[in-house]
Amino acid sequence: MHEMALAEGIVDIAMDYARRHDAHRIAEVHLVLGELAGVETASLSLAFDALVRGTIAAHAALTWERVPLAGRCHDCGRERTIRPQDLFCPDCGGGMELIRGREMRVDYIEME
Repeated sequence: MHEMALAEGIVDIAMDYARRHDAHRIAEVHLVLGELAGVETASLSLAFDALVRGTIAAHAALTWERVPLAGRCHDCGRERTIRPQDLFCPDCGGGMELIRGREMRVDYIEME
């Protein structure tokens, strides 16, 4: 289950950040997850909840924002939301470059 490893990394980031800022409680950890990140959010939440038991993040909410795939045409430069199978620009036929949708990061941590 790669979500357990992801959850461990997220918890490490949150706890380290809380230590550096002398926080006594973590209320929320918010993620940005691209459509192609391959994260199963239900499994990630389950792993996160198991890892934070007994810590200052024990009651923290794990929230996320999904980022849709977006591409930019190599020829005409237009940017648009795309599907994984969209290899060519519908306007000019040029090749599409993926510019968004692979993100996987901690966006913010709410703590006291």
